[in-house]
Amino acid sequence: MAKPRVNLRLPHKLHAELERRTSMPGVTKAKVVEDALSRYFDPDANLVLEERLLRRMDAFDRRQGEIERDTALCLETLAHFVFYWLTRTEPIPEGERDAAHALGQRRFDHFIQQVAKKLGNERGVAARLDGMPVQNADHVNPASD
Repeated sequence: MAKPRVNLRLPHKLHAELERRTSMPGVTKAKVVEDALSRYFDPDANLVLEERLLRRMDAFDRRQGEIERDTALCLETLAHFVFYWLTRTEPIPEGERDAAHALGQRRFDHFIQQVAKKLGNERGVAARLDGMPVQNADHVNPASD
């Protein structure tokens, strides 16, 4: 099917520029006008490369903030757990250390299986944290607790 024909009038300066640009082989007036109209009617096409990059960088910055928040939360959780464990756990007597080590290894294996299971579905702790506001990681001070 043939494309519809459009006649238009251009100022002399624009017409001269159009003639100059289409004098090269493979460049037609129809293609130049078609590309110009496509960009005019598509708002995203009007954005210059820098604006598009800024949008992507802003999205990257938001995701980076979420990663920093999650990392700070993990570090804080681990620090509190280790502190609690070290202050509440009694030393194991010498004769019971092998049995305690074997029990600890079984518990650790179970723990790793549970973590893998939670990472495999969307109901884990990380999914619950998605609604938390992103804060600057500088605000986290483990020594203050």
